[in-house]
Amino acid sequence: MTKSLQKRFYTSIVLLLLLSLMIIDKYVMTFFLMIVGIFSILEFFKIIKKIFLKNNIKQFFFNIIFIVYIFSFCTYFVTLSSFLHLKILIFIILLTCVASDIGGFLFGKILKGPKLTKISPNKTISGAIGSLIFSSFSIFIMIYYLTKSFDPYIFLIGCIISISCQIGDLIFSYLKRKSFLKDSGNFLPGHGGILDRIDGMLLGIPIGFLTFLIVY
Repeated sequence: MTKSLQKRFYTSIVLLLLLSLMIIDKYVMTFFLMIVGIFSILEFFKIIKKIFLKNNIKQFFFNIIFIVYIFSFCTYFVTLSSFLHLKILIFIILLTCVASDIGGFLFGKILKGPKLTKISPNKTISGAIGSLIFSSFSIFIMIYYLTKSFDPYIFLIGCIISISCQIGDLIFSYLKRKSFLKDSGNFLPGHGGILDRIDGMLLGIPIGFLTFLIVY
């Protein structure tokens, strides 16, 4: 295992432990979301500044939109988590996003193959398929464990969440490519910045939540 993969592995373990604490304790969740929100905004500022180096108006416009989005995202996350059933649902969607990311990474590394898009050279078609498989089966297992009932629509919801995550990932990959940055930051060893880890979740969680509301 390379040093980069070792760092990625150890950082992932720490993040999973933090995720467990977030599920258990609301105060830990609130504090963690504040840290994530602040660093995400700072990283986004850096990206936008490099893209619109001489246009302060565009920088201000995109920064304000992102601040409002991050603030709304974190606020709704904490507020909805005050209700047990919604908290369970949100964390199921979050874990599905994580599964999508893991599936894409593993399938992409092992199978390789044709590139998915020029926007992100590291993204492959096999990785995209792996994301769909991991997310759909992960959410099915979690829902089945809680409800003991089989619902084929769960696979569809898992795929929608995965596609949303991949679109979110590609959006930020495009922004980083425009700003000539490989990573949004270096806060997370082996992963890059905060945005490098949550870019898919920023789209996957709200769309996954709305999909559940529509289907059920």
